[in-house]
Amino acid sequence: MLAYLSDRGVADFTELASALEIANNTLSGHLQRLEDAAYVELGRGFFNRKPRTRVTVTPLGREAWRAHLAKLE
Repeated sequence: MLAYLSDRGVADFTELASALEIANNTLSGHLQRLEDAAYVELGRGFFNRKPRTRVTVTPLGREAWRAHLAKLE
């Protein structure tokens, strides 16, 4: 998720689920953990009367992703 979000900065919940090819409940669990770690922020609202969740990577999340990539090198 952080790899996907690091390129885009923000994505809708449904976009993430589709792009990562994972079930909504699995995505929800992972997002909760990332939100608890302050790596992402979840914005909940409505768009055309439909619920919408926007996921935004935080600066701390970007740094964690960069640190992970640095360890892989």
